Parts: sequence; structure tokens; C-alpha cells
Amino acid sequence: MGSDFTEETATQAVVDSFAQTQDPRLREILESFTRHLHSFVREVEPNQGEWEGAIDFLTAIGRMCDDKRQEFILFSDVMGVSMLVDAINNRKPQGATESTVLGPFHVIESPVRKLGEDIAVDHTSPRCLVRGRVLTLAGVPVPGAQVDVWQADDEGFYDIQKPDAPDQDLRGLFTADEEGRFWFTTILPLHYPIPADGPVGDLLRRTGRHPYRPAHIHFIAGAAGFSPVTTHLFLEGSPYLDDDTVFGVKQSLIRPVTPVDDSEQARHYGLDNPFQVIDFDITLAQPPSAEETQ
Repeated sequence: MGSDFTEETATQAVVDSFAQTQDPRLREILESFTRHLHSFVREVEPNQGEWEGAIDFLTAIGRMCDDKRQEFILFSDVMGVSMLVDAINNRKPQGATESTVLGPFHVIESPVRKLGEDIAVDHTSPRCLVRGRVLTLAGVPVPGAQVDVWQADDEGFYDIQKPDAPDQDLRGLFTADEEGRFWFTTILPLHYPIPADGPVGDLLRRTGRHPYRPAHIHFIAGAAGFSPVTTHLFLEGSPYLDDDTVFGVKQSLIRPVTPVDDSEQARHYGLDNPFQVIDFDITLAQPPSAEETQ
């Protein structure tokens, strides 16, 4: 590590400082980060006030973080980094259900529910049937697949955002039947804003961006021998499908809410007739074989 630190020698001097790093992956990351960060600074050429402003912004983000809120993840979301990392880590063959970000409102242990159960614990809004199948890439049903679901309510809030909400409201863990089918009843979620009362919200306002996400239902589906998928079902016609503030929308995941007038089906699902239905099949891929990853 040389002592003659100049604009020309700066990058290599810092890269060389990591030469004794024992973890090769850590060394690779730090060296690449240094080169890209220095390239950014050379391209932008920030003045001292701008650089101090950047430090103040990151400091404010850190101060907003606690056990219930992670402003750095929010920053990652609105910069598209969360979705980029998700895409890199979830490369799947064509035909497999596409993934999206997990989001901040997942509960590790959703309540186990029977097929057809209503996940809207205490809501008066009209019910909607959500149904689908878990399939292989060849279209073969996956019996016994696990389907974890959670969503916001018809005002755009998750249960953990509302102190008076019933415990584990609008959540459920279902086991697909022998034909890979799953179904449940719920209420239609509303589009909602991400938390915008901190530095990330200030960034959105200063850049003319809104904080909204389109209406969606979260899913995690998996089965033995298959790679699990974390994804969303987006409601067709929802505002912000074209400009989701966290860049989470994929066209293959948008589904219509279809009105159904069929008294026999309504009786079968325990719903009033007519009712609404969303069909959402989930296709799982098998993990790459050891030979394919070598």
C-alpha cells in the first residue's frame, strides 16, 4: 500500500489495501465495490457540500431503522436494487412462475388453514375466491405443495400495521390437494404507499416519484424436489401497475378479477352468488442438477 495517494493512484491504493483479506469472496466484493465507487465519484465529481449531503442522507436512513422498520431496505427497493438482486438469485427456466421481492410484512409462520378457508378474519367487504394449481414445467400437478399467502386489506394496510387488527389476519398456509389445487376466500386488497415519512420518502418527493404499490397478494409456493418461488399476484386494473415504486410488477403475474354467476359453484365454495374469482396457477421448476452448475 503506497503513501502517495493522488487522484490517479487512489483506486489502486484502496484495492491493494484489501490484499490480505482471507475470505476470497469478501476480497472480490470489496475490490469491485471500490472500483465502482471511485468510478462514480470521478464521473459525478461531487463538491464537498454534496458529499456531506450524501453522508447526511445515509445517516438519516440509519436513524430511521429499528426492529419494526428497515429504511435501508426501503432505499434498496425504490432504487430497484432489491428486485435486481431477486432476479439474479432466481433465474429459472422459461415457463416457471416469476419471482418478486418478499416485502417487509411477511410473517414466518402463517396460520395453517384448510383449503377453502376464509383468510379475512374480521372484514365485511365482499369475498373473492382465489384458486389455482401448483404445477411442474410439464404441467403435471404437484400434490401436497405448500402455498403461503398474505396481503393488505381493502384500505391498503397489513395486519401488523394496525394495532387493533385480528391476529394473523389475511394470512394463511395451505396444502394443495392430490391434484395440486389450492383455493381460499379473501377480500380484494387495495393499492398502498410504502412508508414515506423518512429520508426515502423525501427522495421520492424531490425526484417527482410517488410511493405507491399496485394491489397484490403475496405467495410463497414450494414442494419437495422443487425450487420454491416467492411471488405476487397483481390485480388487473389496479393503479400503479405501470410504475410500481419498488419495480416489482411482472406482466406474467397480472390476473383479472372475474365475476361469476353460478349458484352451483357458489354453493361448492361456500360463497354468495354471484361472486368474484381470481385464477392463479403456480409453476415450479426443479433446482439445477450438480452437472448443470459445474
